[in-house]
Amino acid sequence: MAYPAHSGFRQQPKMRMRNTSADSTDPSPLFEDTSGGQGATSYNRGHEKGPGGYPAQTLLSDPMSNLAMAYGSSLASQGKEMVDKNLDRFIPISRLKYYFAVDTIYVGKKLGLLVFPYMHENWEVSYQQDTPVAPRFDINAPDLYIPVMGFITYILVAGLALGTQNRFTPESLGMQASSALVWLIIEVLATLLSLYLVTVNTDLTTIDLVAFSGYKYVGMIVGVVAGLLFGRMGYYLTLLWCCVSIFVFMIRTLRLKILSEAAAEGVLVRGAKNQLRMYLTMSIAAAQPIFMYWLTFHLVR
Repeated sequence: MAYPAHSGFRQQPKMRMRNTSADSTDPSPLFEDTSGGQGATSYNRGHEKGPGGYPAQTLLSDPMSNLAMAYGSSLASQGKEMVDKNLDRFIPISRLKYYFAVDTIYVGKKLGLLVFPYMHENWEVSYQQDTPVAPRFDINAPDLYIPVMGFITYILVAGLALGTQNRFTPESLGMQASSALVWLIIEVLATLLSLYLVTVNTDLTTIDLVAFSGYKYVGMIVGVVAGLLFGRMGYYLTLLWCCVSIFVFMIRTLRLKILSEAAAEGVLVRGAKNQLRMYLTMSIAAAQPIFMYWLTFHLVR
């Protein structure tokens, strides 16, 4: 309601409100807002933005973490390369894969060949582009699956035999395993030394010798199991058969490796050097029955 100017009432002047739009745009407020206290000031200081609009804490932490990750990744790759290089120098991992490339059919045929090698005719290892084929494709190729599993099975059968006689102890089982392993190492080293002294030019490797020396565990297992089932007479008869079989197997296999030139031509072995090679082949084959008996005779009573 408007009043005349002459009226007794005086119009009140307009009061500027504190929270108006004009005050919100004022760059210099009259009073500083201290409601947040010291904690708010510290919070704002901690989140000050550095150059480029990034927080100062992120600017300091990200380069250090990236550098640490890059340095750790470089160390890991260098360590892996060093381990692979040094390990392959002493233990050819890539070469070992070849000796374990077997299947069920190969294992069955190879076990039959070890127990009954008399009807087998072709003993030559097959090659493909100057490289021997995998054992699962050639029964004559050496492998490490049967020797390794034969060694483990022999230790288990030895523990069973000692248990049936009330002679089983953890120490005796460990002694049985360690003695078998030591004799295997001695046999391989003696064969390598003999090949070096006779100067045999052969493609036999150390792993091949370990494989051929480990095939005797098959006959040892069969002999001990026969002794547990049929007594000492069954043990001796079965072990005798297995000893003759492994002898024939080693002769027919190694003569192609040690006497490769004469065997390939089908001529008689003549000359002093060839006679030494023939004697070496027979010695390696004859050592197998000796070890078979030595490592099993005390397990059957």
